[in-house]
Amino acid sequence: MSFVRVENLFQSYGQRPILERVNITAGEGEFISIVGASGCGKSTFLRLLLDQERPTRGDIFVDNEPLKGEPCPTRGIVFQRYSVFPHMTVRQNIMAAEGLSANVFGIFSPGAKRAAAERADAALDRIGLSHVGHQYPATLSGGMQQRLAIGQALAARPRILLLDEPFGALDPGTRLQMHAFLMELRAETNMTVFMVTHDLEEGFKLGDRVWVFDKPRWDPHDPEAYGATITYDFDARDGGIPFQQIAQAPGLSGAAQATSDAAPAATTS
Repeated sequence: MSFVRVENLFQSYGQRPILERVNITAGEGEFISIVGASGCGKSTFLRLLLDQERPTRGDIFVDNEPLKGEPCPTRGIVFQRYSVFPHMTVRQNIMAAEGLSANVFGIFSPGAKRAAAERADAALDRIGLSHVGHQYPATLSGGMQQRLAIGQALAARPRILLLDEPFGALDPGTRLQMHAFLMELRAETNMTVFMVTHDLEEGFKLGDRVWVFDKPRWDPHDPEAYGATITYDFDARDGGIPFQQIAQAPGLSGAAQATSDAAPAATTS
């Protein structure tokens, strides 16, 4: 049964089409990796799932309910650039995420606050920031702040987690550590994850499915004439074979073809 359902989705900014004819479903607990060329609407799609933007046409349903026009605590997001509360310590940032997911004011009862503090300490240990829990974000490096942003989003335990290239600024060791943390928490919570990445290997490693966004229609005289859609849906857990067949317009663009050619190889690396 589908948990997230996208029906005939179009999105334009003024006269410029970004997405067109997006029809796709995802089950609860699935990890969807999203790849494609820059500027093909991947981040726009995340903002539509977050309900930060409204589509020009079409509908998005979560658990059979249409999105209501504003973000809510059931959906969390981590952007490519870290975004945390600068006036709170690292530890308080983690606690705030859990508090705001519980109530609009983020207020804990005394007993709940102690338990949240213990969970925050455990989360900081898992993301390698326990030694700076008392410091403020401005004192941390960019990579450490990104780790904090990821930990903050995961601490809220949303039903849907949206990740927009969250690991790009991390060194290889920290990146692997955050991969493990994300997968552990996903297994614990059964959250549904949508992650934009430019790293095919990462997409196939973490994802259950890999969606390729591209423009199946291309006008060389007017590259902005058409929007992108999902041209491939790969099963990342079964050697990269297509999860479902998606109808193609004639003349698939080179970017999508190159991605499809590379995708099976990424599963064996």
